[in-house]
Amino acid sequence: MQRTAIAAVLCGAVCACGRSNPPPPPPVTAPISYPAPARPATPPAAVAPDPASQPAQGAMGKEPAKEALKEAPRKVHVTSAAPAAKPPSADELQRFVGFPSNGAGGLGLRGTGSGGGGEGDSIGSVYGHGSGGVAGKVRTGSIGVGSIGTKGRGGGIGASYGYGGGSVALGGSAGYAGPIVVSGGQPVVMGAPRAPVTVEDPNASNAFHDYGVNPFTTAEEDRLSTFAADVDTASYAISRRAILGGSLPDTAAVRVEEFLNYFHYAYAPPSDDRPLEVHLDAAPSPFTRGKTTLLRVGVQAKQLKSSERKPLHLTFLVDVSGSMQSPDRLPLAKRALRILVDSLRDGDTVALCTYAGAVKDVLGPTGMEQKAKIYSAIEDLTAGGSTAMSSGLDLAYRNAMKTLSSNSISRVLVLTDGDANVGPSSRQALVDQIQKYAKEGVTLTTVGFGMGNLKDETLEQMADKGNGNYYYVDSLMQARRVFHEQLGSTLEVIAQDVKIQVEFDPKQVKRYRLAGYENRAIADKDFRNDKVDAGEVGSGHTVTALYELELQPGAAKEALATVRIRAKKPRGEHADEWAFPLHASAFAGSFEQASQDFRFASAVMAAAERLRRSPYAQGWDFDQIVRVARAAAPADSAERQEFIQLLEKSKPLVGAVAAAK
Repeated sequence: MQRTAIAAVLCGAVCACGRSNPPPPPPVTAPISYPAPARPATPPAAVAPDPASQPAQGAMGKEPAKEALKEAPRKVHVTSAAPAAKPPSADELQRFVGFPSNGAGGLGLRGTGSGGGGEGDSIGSVYGHGSGGVAGKVRTGSIGVGSIGTKGRGGGIGASYGYGGGSVALGGSAGYAGPIVVSGGQPVVMGAPRAPVTVEDPNASNAFHDYGVNPFTTAEEDRLSTFAADVDTASYAISRRAILGGSLPDTAAVRVEEFLNYFHYAYAPPSDDRPLEVHLDAAPSPFTRGKTTLLRVGVQAKQLKSSERKPLHLTFLVDVSGSMQSPDRLPLAKRALRILVDSLRDGDTVALCTYAGAVKDVLGPTGMEQKAKIYSAIEDLTAGGSTAMSSGLDLAYRNAMKTLSSNSISRVLVLTDGDANVGPSSRQALVDQIQKYAKEGVTLTTVGFGMGNLKDETLEQMADKGNGNYYYVDSLMQARRVFHEQLGSTLEVIAQDVKIQVEFDPKQVKRYRLAGYENRAIADKDFRNDKVDAGEVGSGHTVTALYELELQPGAAKEALATVRIRAKKPRGEHADEWAFPLHASAFAGSFEQASQDFRFASAVMAAAERLRRSPYAQGWDFDQIVRVARAAAPADSAERQEFIQLLEKSKPLVGAVAAAK
């Protein structure tokens, strides 16, 4: 009965709007506010275990758990609109403006029979919560997906999709519904001409791999914690985009280590010929008063002088497929490339290849004396077609091999929204292709743009296996950070296959837990196996990791832990190893007495843990996290002040999630 009534309402809406001369909507001079929609109940979240009461691991220790984590079935979080009808083109959408529409999702029944019910669950536990969003599969805060559009199966309306623009607010929308597209028919237009809007491709989907959360490990059963260095920062930029857009990031998109490594810390550089220096400090945790201690492991890479930088031979591989049309994709990528070229100097070269349905060798290796030619080639790039990433990589690597030498750096930079829908597009096929050239000395950096098609895991693994880095560029500011301010660390590797192993004294440490680095875990037995791949660290890079420790009663704290680090020289075969003991003098008497960097890193870790809904952080007070961060953020630190702003914007969103439990 309910479905029949809703179908009748929808049919009436379509018929009423299908008149030949619809009346224009009343003029609107300001955004219209609508009441927040009621939200459906969400499944209960995992209860945060008390570190003091969590059962210890069995006699087999942690090693099998590490391998199980790697071999477990892959869990991928996908956000998808999965339409059955072709949406209106951007040109069509630019001609119309619709009537105000409440973004409530009230018409989105999860029906599969006659009539129009939203077919699937919304990702992020809020149904139909977009700009005028009523369709079922709409991600929290997605812009311009929805209006009266419902996805029905069986008889009745069939499939229709509405598109709206405007601002997004948690609980409702101030946007306007766009045209209704009825499956197999023409757009039913409502309203008058309006200004252009950007609309996400409804066929698009983001995919993030959920690597799980590291558990507490009993030191008596397994005293070793081993992982690869990671200097990627894409996760932070992806999360920043989501928060600034009014929604929480996908929990699987939040990687604690990439939050930590986004920020600068004042670690002292190596004092001798070592490429890396390790710094250790510890303090009582402010989030579990009296229960755990935080240990920070900081690695500082040697900073090369500008005169020491080797010549760069860069090959830009740019995705120009149809999905790259929006302003935050190809246009932003072109600006980023111009910034990078501006930062290059005599002796450096640039080659440019593109891929869509076919690949194109746009520009062979070209020196900086011909910058105008390089700029012109970049500006001429336009988007259209499907995505043959594998074929594009072949072409890019062939160009890169032309300039490969032992006294220069040869690197491929892939700029894409992550989609690869033509050719051998599986992640493993791309990774195999990349590893072959990495062994020859051609490294790879991946740079993600846009949201909707982003294949986060694919881009991360490509960079990992290509001995490079993975970045996400969400703004011109981020482009300048990656391609200008951090050019040396972005492109010049000074330490290869960097592994970190922390050995805990079971007499002093009862249990420990590494926050993050789940996808960088290395078997303890492979720490000294130089054939096992690990992470690369560039000039001036820092690597930061935080452990939660539960200490034994009366722990003396001297030599409580020893950190060992192994690394190869670039293109080297054998690694060197160094050891750094943790001394009692590295412990602060209280958290407030710890260094400013330590306190800020602790806040970053805690925020990331809350954002990914770690069961070990559910009891941590978000307001306290904000206070800790604010107290450790100097007024002249732009990146730290920005982080404070993101936390403030996150507070009501995090609170809404907690209230819905």
